[in-house]
Amino acid sequence: MILDGDKMEIRIFGDNDLERVAALLDNNFEYDSMSTSLLQEKIYDDPEYDPATILVAVENKTIIGFMQGVMRQIRGEIIGYIKFMAVDARRRREGIARAMYRRLEAHFREKDADKVRFYDVPFNYFMPGIDPRYTAALCFAMRMGFERFADTSNLLVELQTQDWSTRNEEEGLKIKDKRIEIKRAGENDKQILLDFIDTEFPLWRAEVTASFRSEPLAVHIALHDGKVKAFSGHNGNNIGTGWFGPMGTHPDLRGKGIGGILLKRCLADMKNWGLEYGIIPWVGPIDFYAHYANAYVDRVFWRYEKRLKMKE
Repeated sequence: MILDGDKMEIRIFGDNDLERVAALLDNNFEYDSMSTSLLQEKIYDDPEYDPATILVAVENKTIIGFMQGVMRQIRGEIIGYIKFMAVDARRRREGIARAMYRRLEAHFREKDADKVRFYDVPFNYFMPGIDPRYTAALCFAMRMGFERFADTSNLLVELQTQDWSTRNEEEGLKIKDKRIEIKRAGENDKQILLDFIDTEFPLWRAEVTASFRSEPLAVHIALHDGKVKAFSGHNGNNIGTGWFGPMGTHPDLRGKGIGGILLKRCLADMKNWGLEYGIIPWVGPIDFYAHYANAYVDRVFWRYEKRLKMKE
């Protein structure tokens, strides 16, 4: 696609664009930072990476715009996502983002998507919605026909000022139920853990799998009679930045304090890695994390979607 004569072209992202796109994002994300390695994870480590949905706007060999799309099948719906979007601040209001988005929306429609959402991409994401301080992004979403449907938040945890030891809690748990074992997952636990996740929490498989790449493995599990019944992980998304999650507990073991133990084990890992803060993203039960980790709301995100098909 050529805009404004021969001056600007919108084309598919290429491998040689990686560093320049990372620089564009880093320079134009006022409240976030971006490295080449992190962008590489967001693009190439996406479980449904598709070069056809990753676009750059180029003028005189300079990248002035970027938009990454991806598609997912979530709970019976086909959803197209805008995973990243940035236009050089000096070149906004020239229709660059609109041209990239229209091309992606046409692709999503061709692939029979039910809707499009902004940023909140399960499995591999950078932020779980639009931070409303990015006013230009909010206005763009509304102009393109998106509607706000929910909010969520990221919590922050101060790691170095707290003691994350769980020895007493684990000893007390063993006294109450000797059939429960809590430990760091090993490679030999991976398949039984993934089988549990596929049954109980299927959307979290990709992030947990990524957590197994850390050294030591960034996954902790609770077993009951030798069967995985709960887990927590970290460093499976936005690797190296201190992101916690996901975590989940089977109903059989809820209410026993196991979730708090698994959370603290992950936060202890982060502390030992030298991180100052842990990020608990896309949070539902704020009170749980406030209670067990003194976590507090750090950022709020607004979630937007645009339906491409009418509900039947």
